[in-house]
Amino acid sequence: MSASKGISRRSLMAGGAGLGLAAALGSPGQAAAGPARARLTPLSDVFQLGVASGEPDASGVVLWTRLAMDPVAPDGLGGMPDRHVPVQWQVAKDERFKKVVRHGVEVARPEEAHSVHVELDGLDADAEYFYRFRVGGELSPAGRTLTTPPPGTRKRDLHLSFTSCADYQKGWFTPYRRMAEEHPDLIAFLGDYIYEYGDYKYPVRDQAGGECFDLAGYRLRHAQHKADPDLQLAHAAAPWTVVFDDHDIENGWAGDVPEQPDPPFLPRRAAAFQAFWENMPLRRSQRPDGSRMKLYHTLRWGAVANMHMLDTRQYRDLYACTGKSGNVGDDCADRFAENRTILGAEQEAWLAGRLRTSRAVWDLLGQQVFLMQMDWGNGPAHQYSNEGWDGYVASRNRVAAAIADNKRNGVVLTGDVHSHWAGEVKRDYADPESPSVAVELVSTSVTSEGDGMDEYPNTQILLSENPHVKFFNGRRGYVRTVLSEREMKVDFRSLGYVSEPFAPAYTSGSFVVEPGHPTLNPV
Repeated sequence: MSASKGISRRSLMAGGAGLGLAAALGSPGQAAAGPARARLTPLSDVFQLGVASGEPDASGVVLWTRLAMDPVAPDGLGGMPDRHVPVQWQVAKDERFKKVVRHGVEVARPEEAHSVHVELDGLDADAEYFYRFRVGGELSPAGRTLTTPPPGTRKRDLHLSFTSCADYQKGWFTPYRRMAEEHPDLIAFLGDYIYEYGDYKYPVRDQAGGECFDLAGYRLRHAQHKADPDLQLAHAAAPWTVVFDDHDIENGWAGDVPEQPDPPFLPRRAAAFQAFWENMPLRRSQRPDGSRMKLYHTLRWGAVANMHMLDTRQYRDLYACTGKSGNVGDDCADRFAENRTILGAEQEAWLAGRLRTSRAVWDLLGQQVFLMQMDWGNGPAHQYSNEGWDGYVASRNRVAAAIADNKRNGVVLTGDVHSHWAGEVKRDYADPESPSVAVELVSTSVTSEGDGMDEYPNTQILLSENPHVKFFNGRRGYVRTVLSEREMKVDFRSLGYVSEPFAPAYTSGSFVVEPGHPTLNPV
């Protein structure tokens, strides 16, 4: 399928012209008549935020859209009227929607920013589908989605791409476009889908609204992101699975403790969680309850891979030694405390149970911050980030032991640090003879930190002082992988710039990982 098929409004409109959609979907014009209908605010161009799908399983997937006539309306409501809007949806086996297999109507409600979540089941396993929405006479762009292979299937490879950290002001979202062009089966986003900050002094692109403090602010920030055509392509190309990190709410928060005490944090987090739910293709079970949101879960791809998506923000203990995120030295004994956890006791026990019962070839841990040890000191003095798992050493050792003791092929997928890294996770970094139990693949950002560099002046120093780290690249981009029962192929995809649009992507590093051997083999 070409990159434009299934996601072009023009091709969609042409494809649907002769399908008799009014009969197939019902006529929305019958909902109101006469004078009452005339009083309604007319709707036009309501699909400016595109479409998305997510959280697939072997029998279904979530379909998403959000109606907006003015994505940057200051109140965050997208210029929509304060009323319910019926939204029709279709699922088909083909791009031209001649083989429609499911259809229905969902109501877009103003109290949910006119977002729509269609949670489907009863679909065929390991199948490709196309979907679209309709309001009145308007059709949305079409999206492509997939269901996962049946449980036990080992012959269906998983083409997975992942990335993180999309700061609108820092550049163009071209990495999303390049991911979409490669037609992955699944895209994982590992946090910082938006940035809550206000205006920068020298932005690459102008951002609407100031710093996000309330529901209107977060809704507006999500809407401006969703209106970006490159991001729309990536959402329409494949189903997504997502987790949040700090900037989706506020920089540097830990558990219930914010970086800045004003405004009150829990109402702010509740607003951010509500907007995150409204703007992501999430299941009903992932819907927030005020300032709480249980997002961690396992997505299964047959028997090839179990993808355990983790939350390293909401349940973590406060930062070791200083109470603030930053680097700490060898004198910070607090980071070794046995009772410290970055996942929380409940999530940590859940993950241990999933690893114990897993029968997949690969167990992927999708999460936000550096898991492997990393000395950032650039010299004899050691410096460790207390924001990553180095601030929660006992928690890391417990996860590493669960991977090793259950003989899992563990692969940690990480975001946050705005550069590509690859390394090997040791069972216990305090023991020089400790074996590797997993590999870690760290994706760079979509735009955060701007264009970047392939290598920085201190790169070789960092690599020499962290011999378990095998790769670095400081450009923007994403990671492309193919997982099979035989091996995992990894390509670090980089772009030379995001300060201008349409940069080409290139492979800055490639590795192969074999089952039973948690090492990175360069290609």
